[in-house]
Formats: sequence, structure tokens, C-alpha cells
Amino acid sequence: MRCSLTLALLGLVWVGGGGRLQAAEGAVDLLREIAAIEPDLHALYRQLHQHPELSLHEQETAARLAARLRALGIEVTVGVGGHGIVGVVRNGEGPVLMLRTDLDGLPVREETGLPYASRVVVRNEQGQEVPVMHACGHDLHMASWIGAATVLLKLRERWRGTLLLVGQPAEEQGDGAKRMIEAGLLRRFPRPSYALAIHDSADLPAGQVGYTAGFALANVDSVDITVFGKGGHGAYPHTTVDPVVLAARIVLALQTLVSREKDPLEPAVVTVGSIHGGTRHNIIPDEVSLQLTVRSYSQTVRQQLLDGIRRIVEAEAQGAGAPRRPRIVVSAGTPATYNDPQLVERVAAALVRALGADRVIKMPPVMGGEDFSEYGRAGVPSFLYWIGAVRPDQFAAARRNGTPLPSLHSSRFAPAYEPALRTAVHSLVVASLELLGRP
Repeated sequence: MRCSLTLALLGLVWVGGGGRLQAAEGAVDLLREIAAIEPDLHALYRQLHQHPELSLHEQETAARLAARLRALGIEVTVGVGGHGIVGVVRNGEGPVLMLRTDLDGLPVREETGLPYASRVVVRNEQGQEVPVMHACGHDLHMASWIGAATVLLKLRERWRGTLLLVGQPAEEQGDGAKRMIEAGLLRRFPRPSYALAIHDSADLPAGQVGYTAGFALANVDSVDITVFGKGGHGAYPHTTVDPVVLAARIVLALQTLVSREKDPLEPAVVTVGSIHGGTRHNIIPDEVSLQLTVRSYSQTVRQQLLDGIRRIVEAEAQGAGAPRRPRIVVSAGTPATYNDPQLVERVAAALVRALGADRVIKMPPVMGGEDFSEYGRAGVPSFLYWIGAVRPDQFAAARRNGTPLPSLHSSRFAPAYEPALRTAVHSLVVASLELLGRP
């Protein structure tokens, strides 16, 4: 690993069956360009980390990034699908490459202890005071996005085409990409030939890149269920219809959707994440509510799960003699992210040449969700890949000891942003130069 990394830093690659060394054209210049802007990117990262904003409230974040793009001489449009921003760099005839970053933070109280930790507290849509944190690494994505744009503008004699820089709101809410598309992203601006995005990973050491061809992230659906009973005294259950027992039966029956009704070779998850009902020990309530997250890859399995949930809930309610039909609400979900296999193969090969095979890792798909999927569904060949964000020594220690690392969305998630930023910018520039036209 040390040998390969040294070669990559020197701008050298192995070529040919004989293993001779050849200078990788422009590699040393690229690394030098990245090194020159790293202090500024580090400062930008810390600034973004300290000032997160919730989904659909990314006004200051968008303004900050738009100002950075304009300072680079880029044509910028703001207010696309909310606080979305679009920068366009035209550099002659050639492909149109879209680089997307997400802007929003999460309602999480930061507990990292970092000197630049977020202390932001805002009121949410319900009027409640909530803390806000970049617990999913969107600050890292944004700083890398600015870094890649900066370097690509300096290297514009090495590529031809159009660079489309998309800053997307509301990824955590799951509808930001859809909002931008509905606002004309693919009509008002040059239509992308390709779309790329990165996402930091709490499962990879900083310095590594992970990729998956085909399905990479899952369909995500949220289901809210309310079952109704007939309340009464806990000492006289025979005079009631107990919705707590009904809810318990539903929780158990739902598991058969995955274990007994679905093809075992098709991934799926049905999780009841919340169940609420009752007020006291000796009172049987009138109703109980459940909240589910449902994950899948194929559209067939997705529909099978949602139809099965409705069938099981209604059948259990009828079997219990419930006085009313259950209320079942399926929230608009996020489609599965599908990485175009040909695009993945091309970009991954370029990353291997630039970074070294030991730093570019093929990874299995995960059951998380990402609304970057909407661009692929709109017909744009798309590829989202992972950037390692864990300090290598922490990663190695966790592997040795079996200690779990803070995950994405954790209040203690703190990426090793310096090496992660370097790798993210490097990979985005390499991928962009591979996909854009050549002079």
C-alpha cells in the first residue's frame, strides 16, 4: 500500500505487462493545484460545519456557495427548486457533466467536542426548538465540490464541454432533487450527459474511495399506521377491543413480508421504528400509532411490500373486531439509486489509474437512501460513489477491537476532513477530466 500511494503522489503509474513506470500526464500538476487550495477548503469546511441549516432552509448556505462560484467567474442561478443553485461553466463543444452537492443538515445535537462544533438551534416547521448538525457530511461534500470546481477552472485547457455545478437542497428530506427537476433543472440549463456525486462513508478509512455498480442505495418509503380499538379499564379487558395487542400482532405479522412472501434473493427491510399508545398502566387506549421504514431495490418488491403492509394491517384489525378500519398513510419515498454500470466502469478505471488499485474499493450495496436517484430516473446516466471519512488509525483500531464507529447521522460523527477532502477533490477532478471532452 505504501508503495502504491507513493507512486500516486509522484504522479507515476504502472503500465504494460512488463510493469514499467510512466509519468501520468498532469498528475503532479493536479496534486499541486489541490495542495494550493487546501487551506482555503479547510476553512470553508469548518465554516459550513459551524453553520448548518435544515432542509428547505439552506438560504445562507446557498448564498455562501453561490458567492464562491461567482468569485471564480462562474455563471450562477439561485432559487432553483427552493434554495437550489446552479453554476454553468461553458468550455467549448463537448459533453455536459453535472456535479451535485447537497446543502442541508440534520436536527441533531452535536456531541463531537470539536472546537468548530455546531451550536445552532432553530425552530422547525412545528415551531419546536431543535439543534442542527452536519451529521451526514454534506459540509464535506460542499467543500469538495468547491475545490473540484476551482481546480477544473484552472485546468480548463485540458477539457472541453460544459460543467454543471448543482447545489441541491433538501436531500435529507428526500425531495430536493425532485424539486429542482420540477423547477426546470434539466430544461432551463444544459442537459447533463452524465451526473456525478460523492458521499462520505463512516465505513471506509480516509484516503479510500468506494464504488458500487448497479443498485447502490435503496428505495425508501415511510408508512404511518393508526389502529383503532375500544378503550376501557385495564382490569376489564373483555369489555374492550385492545389496540395495543392489535398493534403487537401487526408488528409480528409484518416480518413475514420479508421472511416468507418475498423472494429470498431480493433485498428488503420492514422496520417498525416507532409505536405509541396509551397514557397509564391501567387504561386500555382507543388507538395506537406505528411508524415504519420500508427498504427495497426493485420496484416490484417495493410495491409488494407496500401492498402487503396494507393487507396485513387491515386483516389483523378485522380479526380483532376493531370498530374502525385502520388509517394507513404512505409518504412519498426516495427511489433506489442505480449507478449506471458503463459509467461506473469508466470512472472507476480512471480512479484506479490516478489513486492506485489499493485505494479504490468495490463495495456492496446498502439499504440507505439518497435522492440523487432522481437524476438517473430522469434519464441521466448517474454515479454516486463513497469517500472514506474515518481516520485510518481509528478505522484500524475499530477493526482490531470490534468497537463500532460513529455512523452517519450520529451526534458523534466527525469525518477526518483533511485527508477526506483531498481524496474527494482529487477523485472528482480525475472523474471529470475522464468524462469531459479532450482538447
